[in-house]
Amino acid sequence: MGAERTGTVKTFLLPDLGEGLTEAELLSWSVGVGDTVTLNQIIAEVETAKAMVELPSPYAGTVLALHAAAGTTVDVGKPLIDFEVAEETGGGERVPVLVGYGVAEEAATRRRVRSRQNHQVAPAEASGGRPLAAPPVRFAARRHGIDLADVVPTGARGEVTRVDLERHLNSGSTAGEEVPEAREVRTPVKGVRKHTADAMVRSAFTAPHVTVFVDVDVTPTVELIEHLRASTHFAGVRLTPLALVAKALLVAVRSHPSLNSAWDEAAQEIVTKHYVNLGIAAATPRGLMVPNIKDAHTLGLRDLAVALSELTSTTKEGKTPPADLSDGTITITNIGVFGIDTGTPILNPGEAAILCVGAIRRRPWEYRGEVALRSVTTLGLSFDHRLADGEQGSKFLADIAAILADPLTLIAFA
Repeated sequence: MGAERTGTVKTFLLPDLGEGLTEAELLSWSVGVGDTVTLNQIIAEVETAKAMVELPSPYAGTVLALHAAAGTTVDVGKPLIDFEVAEETGGGERVPVLVGYGVAEEAATRRRVRSRQNHQVAPAEASGGRPLAAPPVRFAARRHGIDLADVVPTGARGEVTRVDLERHLNSGSTAGEEVPEAREVRTPVKGVRKHTADAMVRSAFTAPHVTVFVDVDVTPTVELIEHLRASTHFAGVRLTPLALVAKALLVAVRSHPSLNSAWDEAAQEIVTKHYVNLGIAAATPRGLMVPNIKDAHTLGLRDLAVALSELTSTTKEGKTPPADLSDGTITITNIGVFGIDTGTPILNPGEAAILCVGAIRRRPWEYRGEVALRSVTTLGLSFDHRLADGEQGSKFLADIAAILADPLTLIAFA
């Protein structure tokens, strides 16, 4: 039996992780009952409707109780974890609160804390011997029903990497008889997938969509990219055609502000935005996500390329903060990376337009009076017909195409 100690018990309630979310799924615990934690130490991973988030501890102390088990959904404001913290001195000094993860409401009582063995806690994964892995790897393992303890880690810190998990999956059954593949698999709709489904249905049946297309010879853009990649100014920068497409959109939207607006149903007003938070649709293991680059209209080509690269890396790692998934004004979806020529994309809710970029292919094309092989792509633009008519949408798309056909015209807009 442990000796009695006098301490303060702090209950950490699940905070609102952004944009008025009401719940989150607890993916995993990084601590267990009896563990000593430091301020800001990661204690759990949760998934909201918008992002996967690591929760830091708002206290330094000892874990007394876990109020939820991994895999359960917790409402915002409900108890998540109890800590025993050291005695406060100096007349009740305030506990530090982390920006974005602050304690929404604190339940604290002074009481005699008995041996931890007497506390009843919800089932949870203990931290001792818990395999190390990044959140996307844990999510993928859960989706495939794999216990990470069965996967041989090769990471630098002994963590299970995505390659390790894929190798384990490709190795087949690890023990016992093979299990026949199920004829059907039912997957709960929750988290990002649920949010995406709700958003797409709301958009499709609220905003009257119109889509226009144009084929464009982007050979000059491809050649410019190759030239810039060799320059010292872009050394170490991952420059792709998407960066030039994004820059062309940002330039063109200056002359077509209706494509960067929003419909306010409650106020019966059109909100025209003189800033651009550029969304980039990204396919992830957790579903479709559309993080955005804030104030993208202020960025030069190099900074825009860097921002796109960082956004892509962060999204693939599952570390996109909720703030980057909110307040987008216009979006680009690049389906060309899948070898697809074009599509009719659905608007991101609250936005007026989304640009679809197809694959760049070598195709026969009329060039200077002759037929030549050129780099050609198809652009598609879906827009909200309440906010822009056919003329505005078509001219906007034509301006983007014109810039990509002759990217040196960007100099005139610098």
